[in-house]
Amino acid sequence: MIDRTSQMPRLIDTQVDNTEIVRSAHVNHFGTAHGGQVVKWMDDTGVISAMRFSGEQCVTASMNQIDFRRPLNIGDAAVVQAYVYSVGDTSINVHVRVFSEDLTQRARELTTESDFTYVAVDEDSRPTEVPELDVETEEGRQLRSQAKVD
Repeated sequence: MIDRTSQMPRLIDTQVDNTEIVRSAHVNHFGTAHGGQVVKWMDDTGVISAMRFSGEQCVTASMNQIDFRRPLNIGDAAVVQAYVYSVGDTSINVHVRVFSEDLTQRARELTTESDFTYVAVDEDSRPTEVPELDVETEEGRQLRSQAKVD
């Protein structure tokens, strides 16, 4: 069992940005990114954030409602951003957003958003405790307020 107060990772240190170019292999019959592909990118980025926070292997426990606001087209840069916004004893809640980025204009538009819950697991794949989350910076508080905190 870990001392949850001895190490408090900062929320801002859990931020992860991944970028993918939407290619023909990623699209559906409408020529836009397949929803399952977008969710995969979100889950991949979210688990990296959870593992960066906990220092443990993590598994996906749940996803909240996924809001697809607009499509991603072939050639778009899909920027996937994730950060930890709250934790339980073994669970880690990660807010994940996807933006379409016009690389020539450096403009981004939110396309997809959800909250994922991961569970930290030990070498025997059993849930293991995670540290508390430090949200003491102004940036951390702002990010936390943007997440869908219950």
